[in-house]
Amino acid sequence: MEAWKKNSVYTLEVDGYTAEGMGVARLDGRVVFVPGTIRGEQWQVQLLKVNKHVAWGRGVQLLRPSPERLEPDCPLYGRCGGCQFRHMTYEEELRGKRQRIQDALSRLGGVEVQLSGVLGAENTMRYRNKVQFPVSVEKNGLAVGYYRSRSHDVLDAPDCALQPVSVTALRKAFKEWMERYNVSAYEEKLGTGLVRHLYVRTNSRGESLVCVVVNGNALPHEAELQQCLLQAEPGLAGVVLNVNTRDTNVILGTEYRTLWGRDWLEEELCGLSFRLSVPSFFQINRTQTQRLYALALDFAGLTGEETVLDLYCGIGTISLAMAKRAGKVVGAEIVPQAIEDAKENARRNGMENTEFFCGDAGAVAEKLAREGVRPQVICVDPPRKGLGEEVPAILAGMEPDRMVYVSCDPATLARDVKRFGNLGYRVVRAQGVDLFPRCAHVETVVLLTRE
Repeated sequence: MEAWKKNSVYTLEVDGYTAEGMGVARLDGRVVFVPGTIRGEQWQVQLLKVNKHVAWGRGVQLLRPSPERLEPDCPLYGRCGGCQFRHMTYEEELRGKRQRIQDALSRLGGVEVQLSGVLGAENTMRYRNKVQFPVSVEKNGLAVGYYRSRSHDVLDAPDCALQPVSVTALRKAFKEWMERYNVSAYEEKLGTGLVRHLYVRTNSRGESLVCVVVNGNALPHEAELQQCLLQAEPGLAGVVLNVNTRDTNVILGTEYRTLWGRDWLEEELCGLSFRLSVPSFFQINRTQTQRLYALALDFAGLTGEETVLDLYCGIGTISLAMAKRAGKVVGAEIVPQAIEDAKENARRNGMENTEFFCGDAGAVAEKLAREGVRPQVICVDPPRKGLGEEVPAILAGMEPDRMVYVSCDPATLARDVKRFGNLGYRVVRAQGVDLFPRCAHVETVVLLTRE
């Protein structure tokens, strides 16, 4: 096996995709990652970075294009770190996502179940209901947009094909307000400057909620800001100030002040009403989320008698959807504000068969087990890192008939279902759902039953 030669050009064939959406090619049996390529294509690839087992390259000449190749429909594609698949058809993207989930379940999880495919979105454009723009001063002046791929440099983004047109109008008005009144942008390396992020949340009624995240306690010309934003977007429901003076990559601080209007939006999901404040977690693609939750409900197989334990419940979206068909639902979440929102959402929807606890998933499950709670169904929807190491054994010890695992990362899902397999639970159904068209992320719902 010959040594890697950095900067050399090799003719390579792309045969798959990474979890981040890059093409995967082989050179003398070793892996080369090449962004912007499609399975089945042949490229001349220049190696840019090499180590012992893998290399990263760039395609310098396309020798045999895929019939799935498209001209990217965004001028920022390849520079912005948002989308990974705008150079291919949506059908090929879904095939790649399906393969990613199937490979993870079979190779990492030891699961033989056949994935039922990936439910694609009818609409792949303008679907995001929440956008967070970093604000910075770059070489060409003020930038309100997105981070460049694999960096903290901010790319000014006049528009984005994933965000509603109302967000585009609000971003433009906000940037013009900053320039007109010489409002300073935050400088991350120095910790100076005022405006850190512009945050916009929208709902299906056409309303928008704006939050300005600042390195300070106030904004200059607050009244003028409200006027600029309202003129740009008549559906503006409120403007909120968030204070974050910490040296951190976490976007939101803990202190809020409403500058104008109200500090929440109302949204309908699965026939339920939810009140969303700025920090509330809510899936960014409402239409696909309804399909995801319908699938989770189907997998749960509820008859109206069961007790359901919903871990990582957030503001109670899955909990309340299941409460419509269950005897009782107990939700748990470690974020205190989310639990308060969940209780309020249950009250708003008249769901009296729910109970919510604030705490770590494993700790809450252990407490309930000691108290004799024996749920027939357990639902988990953890963050990208998956379940804590001790959690599968705790949940299996409660001896539920069924477990529904909603995952946003196929690799950690596969790791966790392998742990459940060793505890007597096997995967009997699996289905992917695409909540993030044109982006690398994909959701999966898995049903595990007790052997």
